Amino acid sequence: MSPSTREWVTTDLAIAEGVVAGWGRRDALVEVDLAGAAVTAGFVDAHMHLESTKLWVDEFVRTVLPLGTTAVAADPHEVANVFGIPGVAALIAAARQLPFTFGVCASSCVPASRFESPGAELFAADVATLLNEHAAIGVAEVMNFPGVIAGDPEMLARIATAGGRRVDGHAPGLRGALLDAYLAAGVESDHECTELDEAEEKRRKGMWVFIRQGSASQNLRALIPTVLAHGTDHVALCSDDREPDTLLDVGHLNDCVRLAVEAGVSEIDALVLATLNPAEYHGFTELGALGPGYQADILCFDTLSGFLPWRVYQRGTLVAAEGSIVPGTVRGTPAPDFMRRSIHLSVPPAAAAFAFALSPGARVRTIGISEGSLTTTSLISDPSDPHAGVARLAVVERHRQTGRIGLGWVHGFGLTNGALASTVGHDAHNCMVLGSSSPEGPTAMAAAVAHLAALGGGQVAVDDHGRVLAELPLPIGGLMSDQPARVVADGQHRLVEAARSLGTTIGAPFMHMSFLGLSVIPELRLTDQGLVDVAAFELVPVSVD
Repeated sequence: MSPSTREWVTTDLAIAEGVVAGWGRRDALVEVDLAGAAVTAGFVDAHMHLESTKLWVDEFVRTVLPLGTTAVAADPHEVANVFGIPGVAALIAAARQLPFTFGVCASSCVPASRFESPGAELFAADVATLLNEHAAIGVAEVMNFPGVIAGDPEMLARIATAGGRRVDGHAPGLRGALLDAYLAAGVESDHECTELDEAEEKRRKGMWVFIRQGSASQNLRALIPTVLAHGTDHVALCSDDREPDTLLDVGHLNDCVRLAVEAGVSEIDALVLATLNPAEYHGFTELGALGPGYQADILCFDTLSGFLPWRVYQRGTLVAAEGSIVPGTVRGTPAPDFMRRSIHLSVPPAAAAFAFALSPGARVRTIGISEGSLTTTSLISDPSDPHAGVARLAVVERHRQTGRIGLGWVHGFGLTNGALASTVGHDAHNCMVLGSSSPEGPTAMAAAVAHLAALGGGQVAVDDHGRVLAELPLPIGGLMSDQPARVVADGQHRLVEAARSLGTTIGAPFMHMSFLGLSVIPELRLTDQGLVDVAAFELVPVSVD
């Protein structure tokens, strides 16, 4: 497929030293008959976080290569929030020898805002270090958009470090004059669009829109009409945050391409959104097409139905066939030991730490969540009303033994008993804890946090008595496993089933919970410092009275 002319071309490909040497027949040492397969360049994910897959680098590559993904632009700000530059450097080192293009962007918002308490902080000088000493390909998503718009000198300095490299954005719901200011500061892309008119305003103003289809944030069907109306310019596909069960059960970028075609996009245009466009945006000049001089990352399809490649070549070497990795092609480097010691609680909090003193009829600000979206709403509820459908929410600081706990309320999970807890808590990755509004809720929450500390990080579901129903150890930074993808995905399934037994009704409950601490997505969020009104960009009291 030629993405430049939007056509299928019948030809032979000559490959030499991992590069497409030319089109047409050549004298060759080895000839491979593809039996008339449809051939495209490898898929390039325009924006993702490795840590959200819960897989270490080599296992992620083993999982997505058979699905056709041969390159990603990754923002490692999850591991940066826990370990700083040493954590990012460990990811880069682990990816170096893999048959994969792992482009790392320099994390620009560690922490995401002043309301979060991470294990490490990165300033403009650190962003420059990642760019200049660790070969970062650009500046990663600039999440503190209120700071950029207000002209915060530190935020503007971080953007300026990019020089001629790309600056990714994060601007949920941003429009009008505020969007103008954000763009004028140098930000070039956004993956946080949730509404069609928002995406189209951003495209009209020259911003790249990365259409996201993750595990919890699923925006493709809402946004793909912009491609149908205005073509593929300044648009690419991304996964952002996909959990291991999603990767194994549904797919990666191949799933995004399939959904785009189902929504009416032509096969070729959908493929352009996953190949040439993300490659050109990120400066992967050797990727995205199969013309002479391009890297020989080749997907061969015996059918385009489902967009699951029959064979995958990386730099001209066969790395996956018929949905499986070729044995021995991916040899990984384990995570260093320092990444396995990241849960620092002086003493796991007791049940009393999670209990609100509320009078009957009390009115509290409540975070409202909805299926398929990371955006929340600001609600008012009465937790003493058994029909209110609210649950307790807490964020326990786990990096510096401060003992600090933020308390709040959330609506939309359906939890009726027990508790869920996770050391995956975007982006500072403190312990997120969801508990029922019943009198037993605080006891279950305390038991869940204590179990996480004993595990060394991970996710857990407990019943009202604190008994563990399911767990998923994540010993690498409290974010990632050192186990095979299927083991992790099976653990994820058990967690979701346990959460359902406790009453949850929303899909991907742990992914939704993990984002409730990210203080740069509207409208309400909870951190260890308290409840954040994102629009006002300030802490607000939980009680309305």
